[in-house]
Amino acid sequence: PSVSFTTAGPGFGQVYMRGVASGGDGNHSGSLPSVGVYLDEQPISTIQGALDIHVYDVARVEALAGPQGTLYGASSQAGTLRIITNKPSTAGFSAGVDVEVNQVDGDDMGHVEEAFVNIPLSDTIAVRLVGWNEETAGYIDNVVGTRTYGRGTADPSDDLTISNATTASENYNGSSTRGGRAALRVELGENWVITPTIMGQRTKTSGIYSYDPKVGDLEVTHFYPEASDDKWVQAAMTIEGQIANLDVTYAGSYLKRTVDTRQDYSDYSYFYDQVGYGFYWTNDTGGLANPSQYITGKDDYKKESHEIRIATPDDKRFRLIGGLFYQKQQHGITQRYKIDGISYDIEVPGYSDTIWLTAQQRIDRDTAAFGEAYFDITPKLTVMGGIHFFKSDNSLEG
Repeated sequence: PSVSFTTAGPGFGQVYMRGVASGGDGNHSGSLPSVGVYLDEQPISTIQGALDIHVYDVARVEALAGPQGTLYGASSQAGTLRIITNKPSTAGFSAGVDVEVNQVDGDDMGHVEEAFVNIPLSDTIAVRLVGWNEETAGYIDNVVGTRTYGRGTADPSDDLTISNATTASENYNGSSTRGGRAALRVELGENWVITPTIMGQRTKTSGIYSYDPKVGDLEVTHFYPEASDDKWVQAAMTIEGQIANLDVTYAGSYLKRTVDTRQDYSDYSYFYDQVGYGFYWTNDTGGLANPSQYITGKDDYKKESHEIRIATPDDKRFRLIGGLFYQKQQHGITQRYKIDGISYDIEVPGYSDTIWLTAQQRIDRDTAAFGEAYFDITPKLTVMGGIHFFKSDNSLEG
């Protein structure tokens, strides 16, 4: 299928398939994504988009055209993207190391270090450990500039001119990513396998990943420091086995993610301050404050999912697969639009220097029952039918 991506920087990307819009385009109050992203058997799409996983030591990546609502029920109307990792193996010891050094357009340097090791602990138990470290050089320049705010008077000397000389720098949107994955394979007899996995990652960025063509190619003029800190950990469990001649699979996971952001907002605030709002921003002594704004944000995500599937043998002419799915997502968001030094009378009560506050708690619950049937009319012609019952509950308070 046709797959495309958009991104506003590490951890802030959206996946599109077949031209279908992916939910609310990352809006915390919008609809859920319409493309499901899975890591092995576990969905990793959050309310604002999928995790930005460093892809290493994977067996393959699958792009499945939608709608995938019958078997992959988590945000899969447009399609599903599956990242299949290499699993622990009891067949023997193996290990590998990859090192990369790169340069951005003849400028700053970056590097990547990756490693894995597979260790059989016995004939029935094996562990696989994976780790990575990546430093990515920046390519956006924050160039020196000034901005003048009118004060709504006839005297130009009343206007306020500010400069970003203290925050301007070249290649200021670098990033660092560190993470790891540990998986254990335990074979219980001939028919059952348990695979617990834990994976975590932290990505820190500075600067911004867009530019202003009016300033210059790959250049901006921003007045406040910008950064993000994206931390997450996911614990997962997959159980596979047989009951009689039926294949049984359980997949469960729990994800916790925290994202702290800080971004310049002066490009936007400048325009409405120019029409007269600026002279309302005063400090505690009654003097005029610098009206330029920035945003500090904090997103807390929690997500759990459970799925059980039962399938008949796949070597039969007539085959069935069915299961149950449950998912709960929580998203707590705090966004503070700030002007340094404004009067206590103007700011949001309890939030210093804050002129606008977004504080919300969102909960999404999804339950589903699904099934598919296959019948081979000929060795090359198969008829398939499926059915999916689902219920979605959503609440948003703030």
